[in-house]
Amino acid sequence: MSKYFKNFLDEQLKDEEFRKEHESLEAEFQIIKEIVEARKDKNITQKELSDLTGITQGDISKIENGNANLSLKTLKKLAAAFRKKLVISFE
Repeated sequence: MSKYFKNFLDEQLKDEEFRKEHESLEAEFQIIKEIVEARKDKNITQKELSDLTGITQGDISKIENGNANLSLKTLKKLAAAFRKKLVISFE
């Protein structure tokens, strides 16, 4: 996260309504972050991930940009491609 964006976000989080909305989306942000980091750790492109999962590159892009509603089936495909175990919990 760039310093400029972090400062901007910190300023926006001072607004109660914005903060509540941001917090309500935390799970989605975390999932997206994990997917992007796993792909980068594996050193593969979105296209290569598409080939491994059968998910179109366009849909991989939508997932990484937060413009997709992920299903459990999709998460399982991604986990398998990364050779990771999918863990879901309520805390």
